[in-house]
Amino acid sequence: MILIALGSNQTGPWGTPGETVRKALGRLDGGGLRLRRASRPVFSAPFGVTGQPAFVNAVAEVETVLRPEALLDRLHLIERMAGRRRTLRWGPRTLDLDLLDYHGLVRRPPARPVLPHPGIAERIFVLAPLAEIAPHWRHPLTRRTACQMLRRLDPSGEGGLL
Repeated sequence: MILIALGSNQTGPWGTPGETVRKALGRLDGGGLRLRRASRPVFSAPFGVTGQPAFVNAVAEVETVLRPEALLDRLHLIERMAGRRRTLRWGPRTLDLDLLDYHGLVRRPPARPVLPHPGIAERIFVLAPLAEIAPHWRHPLTRRTACQMLRRLDPSGEGGLL
């Protein structure tokens, strides 16, 4: 299973954050990628940097023959097409695409990409949509399901759903 998190909180060339997430999902279906399923959008408070607009988030499952490095490059290309400029870590962005899991592969730094994504277990805005589309998925290192990890988080905390 290959899982990708999507997030947006800035209007850009593809429109509002909600429109941008929808268009990004379309870009995950074609050019060597096949979109298998996607969650409904969720709305979340900012994570990491407060004082910015709320985010629209989703999680998608895709199929591809691309290796993780090439898939990450493709995700970065889609971000740039949506107007993403990397300036402030966890700051506002038109589109953020994170490779969460690639068939359970475990890769530690300095590997690129690090897998599974190191922030999954702390992010309600990732776990809630992930649990919707892949309730039986297990974290490759902890073996906890998305639902189990989600229950351990404070829904009113940073990055909580709105």
